[in-house]
Amino acid sequence: MARTKVVMPQMGESVTTGTITKWHKKPGESIEIDDILLDISTDKVESEIPSSVSGRLEIIHFPEGETVDVGTVIAEIEEDQSVPFSSPDSEIENREAKKGTTAPVDETVVEQRGASDSPTGEGPLRRFYTPLVKAMASKEGVSMDELAQLKGSGAGGRVNKNDLLRYMESKKSASRPSSPEPSPSAPPLTSFPLSSKRDEIIPMDNMRKAIARNMVESKKTSPHVNSVEEVDMSRLVKFRETFKKEFLAQEGFPLTYTHFIMHAIVSSLREFPLVNASLDGDQIVVKKDINLGLAVAVPGNGLVVPVIKGADGLNITGLARATHELAHKARAKKLTLDELQGGTFTLSNVGSFGTLFATPVILQPQVGIMAAGLIKKRAVVVEGAQGDAIAIRSLMYLTHTYDHRLIDGELGGRFLASVRKGLETMEPSSLF
Repeated sequence: MARTKVVMPQMGESVTTGTITKWHKKPGESIEIDDILLDISTDKVESEIPSSVSGRLEIIHFPEGETVDVGTVIAEIEEDQSVPFSSPDSEIENREAKKGTTAPVDETVVEQRGASDSPTGEGPLRRFYTPLVKAMASKEGVSMDELAQLKGSGAGGRVNKNDLLRYMESKKSASRPSSPEPSPSAPPLTSFPLSSKRDEIIPMDNMRKAIARNMVESKKTSPHVNSVEEVDMSRLVKFRETFKKEFLAQEGFPLTYTHFIMHAIVSSLREFPLVNASLDGDQIVVKKDINLGLAVAVPGNGLVVPVIKGADGLNITGLARATHELAHKARAKKLTLDELQGGTFTLSNVGSFGTLFATPVILQPQVGIMAAGLIKKRAVVVEGAQGDAIAIRSLMYLTHTYDHRLIDGELGGRFLASVRKGLETMEPSSLF
């Protein structure tokens, strides 16, 4: 039998890290296949991660609350439980508990000893570094003696990735020509003092931190351009009012305008395949499948974007069923990794919040996203047989946000016009 290494899974196509929120097992405890091993949180989802093997949890490399890069080993499971349990973590914890000290304890298995390690009554202090920190140190030419001198900010004083990055940046800064020192009284550029004693400080949770990081990265990656169209939804509003009770009785969930908008988007993506693409360096990757993402607000947990795979193979009822199921799973935090990956274009229905229109941020590596605003009755000028007239119409703003590296104004505008035309001219009764 072998020891299985558990790595941080990729919880979404553009996700590079995950935060361990809870370990359900302790080192030394038995675990069966599909038993929940730990909970992981990202900007996209909070998931329970099951064990893929049966055995005994031997080692936990990272504590709860730690953010870890995708692909990093986070735990090890001994499949042969006849092998004596010898977790380095448990040995260290037991030794420190007996000594009654608060020496740094690190939950990893890479050990370093040397003359630079601080001495104790029982010999040199054992310091541990994660495989990621070791690899980074080796790549940047940071010696183990240098590592031993660093003050760690991780659990138990452990040196983590950020500590090492700060150390390497300080070395680079020391080698640069000196520049005028800022005034000692000047606050750091990222520090904003409270404007009032009544102000409240609320630390970001892990999901909000990840959302913030991903949104900034998207803006850095893609030059965002927005085109806006006004869509006359009067025909669809009238149809939905007459058909919604029948649909609810038939399907068990409401018929919404989102379903019609998704159908129109899919039809237009067939017509304009470059909008359903992504960029890989200087290569354009045109996706043959249309996998439509739908932004879903999860109260208290930000936003997730589940993906309807093969949306171009579904009629409007199929789209409605898939949307209802994924939205329900998103709010119950039951989405799977597969349901969060592989999107080729995304819709955000901001009208459901009462918003007139919005300019959303592109979900990488996609090159476009559409926002549908509130449907609102307005007086407009319409052309008739007797000339212009004033009429009351149900109008909606539709925003197409696109990556200007690939999509120029003409293509972005033609795609948006196609979606508008599809909504205004579709014969809804023939779609069910």
